[in-house]
Amino acid sequence: MSDIKILGIESSCDETAAAVVVNGREVLSNEISTQIPIHTLYGGVVPEIASRKHVERITQVVDLALKKAGTPPGEIDAVAVTYGPGLVGPLLVGVSFAKAFAYAKQKPFLGINHISGHISANYIEAADLKPPFLCLVVSGGHTHLVRVIDYGKYEVLGRTVDDAAGEAFDKVARAIGLGYPGGPKIEKEAKNGDPDSIEFPRAKVADHPYDFSFSGLKSAVLNYLNHEKMAGHEINRANVAASFQKAVVGALTDHAEMAIDEFGEDKFAIAGGVASNGALRASIEALCQRKGVKFFRPAPILCTDNGAMIAAAGYYEFEEGVRSGLDLNAEPGLML
Repeated sequence: MSDIKILGIESSCDETAAAVVVNGREVLSNEISTQIPIHTLYGGVVPEIASRKHVERITQVVDLALKKAGTPPGEIDAVAVTYGPGLVGPLLVGVSFAKAFAYAKQKPFLGINHISGHISANYIEAADLKPPFLCLVVSGGHTHLVRVIDYGKYEVLGRTVDDAAGEAFDKVARAIGLGYPGGPKIEKEAKNGDPDSIEFPRAKVADHPYDFSFSGLKSAVLNYLNHEKMAGHEINRANVAASFQKAVVGALTDHAEMAIDEFGEDKFAIAGGVASNGALRASIEALCQRKGVKFFRPAPILCTDNGAMIAAAGYYEFEEGVRSGLDLNAEPGLML
């Protein structure tokens, strides 16, 4: 069987990314142009600015990915692109470019769910990983607990009913003066704090035990900060960061443990931007060791938004005979 090369394109938020991946596992190139320094000035992602920057960068990023892969456009077997969920303007840039590329080169075109892409990053990292397995997807916009039944086939056990975990990290980081992006800054600050100094709540969603809720935790942190300021107390930023991080990681780990106990899968993976958090990785790994479950996690570069994960997901769709029409539109609210 001949090798299948997929060009993956990702532009759902503030990274313009493209990659060439062979057979869903071997990365020939993985180029990412980040906008973080620009959005840091505003304390978060500004969709209009993100869209304009994607337009400026996407041609160069795709050209560089093809060049580094040593793959002329004509040797690509299919083009895969994120079409949702995400910010509608940024999504449209990637989808429009991918459709134009596929049409010009007469290549098959595949629209990929961004969350499926994050899950598929694990196939790149671990050549021996095959479904079925459980996966916790944690990022700035999404928090999902998923049973991966087969390649590209999922049963969503639970999702956030309000804020995503990464969104809570960003909001709390802003509240304690750390700025954007919140995830890595809180993780760094937490290393100097006492995670047991403040007891923040872990929310449970009635009648939906696998769903997540982080808005109450975020509000509890804000209320604590306001109370301390009104009382004239000096706020220990490191303790707040460490205690908040412990509450988030604890909630995520509790849900993971419930799923392992109920479904009996022998493999557990994590994915998404927050999956690069060291405390979360350590907590889930310790849980898996305790339960006798094999633990999988992508390298940090594959946790952030990237084209390689989209190409990997695209490969399995391609092999199943899935094709998207050139009338495919961006779907910012797309569900897994």
